[in-house]
Amino acid sequence: MNRPGSIYEAIGGADAIHRIVQAFYKRVGVHPKLIPIFPEDLTETARKQTLFLTQFFGGPPLFSEERGHPMMRRRHLPFEITPTRRDAWLECMNEALEEAEIEDPYRTAIFEKLTLTANHMMNTPE
Repeated sequence: MNRPGSIYEAIGGADAIHRIVQAFYKRVGVHPKLIPIFPEDLTETARKQTLFLTQFFGGPPLFSEERGHPMMRRRHLPFEITPTRRDAWLECMNEALEEAEIEDPYRTAIFEKLTLTANHMMNTPE
């Protein structure tokens, strides 16, 4: 069930999340800083991201239902996430939000929330 007044609901629900994820992984798959830490086939990664973003922005708790508590930092520890890779990830996400036509104030709110998350995922110095 969607939380009334959630970002998920405000941006258009599942369709908007799908547009964001598709635009995002189109960029990740060719970004020289990100290619080393992502699988060649991004299908499953994109599917998990869809589950996570749906839940993260107030939609149905799809990620937790399938995979348990998100524990995002723990799940990302095997990957060397440097400040440069964080910045590359955020660059791809910012462009994806633009391509997916997510309007303000939601675009800014999403980007701020994901910036906090990306900062928390860093685990390796340059």
